[in-house]
Amino acid sequence: MYDSLALLLHRLVLFSDLSALKSAWPWQGARESAAPTPPPSLLAAHALPLCRGDMLEVPRTLFVHFGIYLGDDRVAHLVPDILPVLTGERALTAVTNARLVLGCMCRRASVRVDSVADFAYGATVRVNAMDYRLSDVRAMEGEEVARRAERCVGHVTYSLLWNNCEHFVTSCRYGTPVSLQTDQFCSGVKAVVRDQRSVLLSLLLGLISIIYFGLVPATTLPTILISFTLWMAG
Repeated sequence: MYDSLALLLHRLVLFSDLSALKSAWPWQGARESAAPTPPPSLLAAHALPLCRGDMLEVPRTLFVHFGIYLGDDRVAHLVPDILPVLTGERALTAVTNARLVLGCMCRRASVRVDSVADFAYGATVRVNAMDYRLSDVRAMEGEEVARRAERCVGHVTYSLLWNNCEHFVTSCRYGTPVSLQTDQFCSGVKAVVRDQRSVLLSLLLGLISIIYFGLVPATTLPTILISFTLWMAG
């Protein structure tokens, strides 16, 4: 009996030592602290305390999509879509990739109203994050923002750079259409154009095309014009 008690006590002591040692491992503490609780503005869509007129944004593969919360689980957002132009359909159905691409190419879009879940499409939702990035403008009252968004529902002319979903929400919330994504893209293009290596690259590609396809106007003129334009713009 005493031997059994001694064995049980020994195992308890050994288990407590292992637990203490495990808690002292450096990667254990790092793993526990690696996933901090996100701020309220970054929680899942169903947990957000949304107010009418809030600006919502969700990350997509290549861009960030924006919308205005209208209340009652409804979001107004601008989406490129060719189908309403062709058929007049305004049903709140999912926009397929083909409809999205055709809408971009034909420069047609619509401001539509969907549920928060359909708008987020499983992604994390940011709320009013733009307010901290645009320090020189002030957001309007939520009710006014929502009314401005509701008045825009319907067909609109679309431009990937100059009239996209970000322009729509910033116009509703701040009274001025702004797109930080467009600004970043233009800054990137400007940096590429001003880089003298772009001229050398265009010349190299032009020479390769001339060698491969021959010295014809279809290869010579683009090589000269593109290289000259990059040189002058840089």
